[in-house]
Amino acid sequence: MITFLKGRLVEKNPTHVIIECNGIGYMVHISLNTYSQLSDDESVLVYTHLQIKEDSHTLFGFSSTMERNVFRLLISVSGIGASIARTMLSSMNPMQIVQAISQEDIASIQAIKGIGAKTAQRTIIELKDKVLSLKDTDESGVSFNNTFKDEALSALEVLGFSRKAAGAALDSVRKTDQSLKVEDLIKEALKRL
Repeated sequence: MITFLKGRLVEKNPTHVIIECNGIGYMVHISLNTYSQLSDDESVLVYTHLQIKEDSHTLFGFSSTMERNVFRLLISVSGIGASIARTMLSSMNPMQIVQAISQEDIASIQAIKGIGAKTAQRTIIELKDKVLSLKDTDESGVSFNNTFKDEALSALEVLGFSRKAAGAALDSVRKTDQSLKVEDLIKEALKRL
């Protein structure tokens, strides 16, 4: 899997960019959100998602890991393909999509071209729980709180607690204080287990 491309920006269009990496030019499909985020500098970094079909291999590019994560969630929904997900990310930024899903804002999602009422409802039903982890992530995709939670969860599992119980305890701790570091998260979760 190609995770990112770092190289020279050869061509920049609203729908795609061409990035040269070590003498190879990669055509990467992008959203308008990524287009607006990419500078005109020669050197760029684009996070990617490689879609493999019988007749094609297509690279989709994103300005942040947050945008890529939202794209991957969207394409996991039945009825939303890569092109509709890209249209959604062109119509709204990743955080707006996350907020619309978490707040069950069907009207905002349905306002996107290619999304009907049933697809909007299915998107909310299937992704509402999954976007909660993305709400703590900033626009650059950095999520210290979620990284800390993952590390604390792993540590609690090593100590012999079930993943489900440890996850519930950590969620309980994070409701009261989201600024805790890993060791403090573990200490507080142990009090709740």
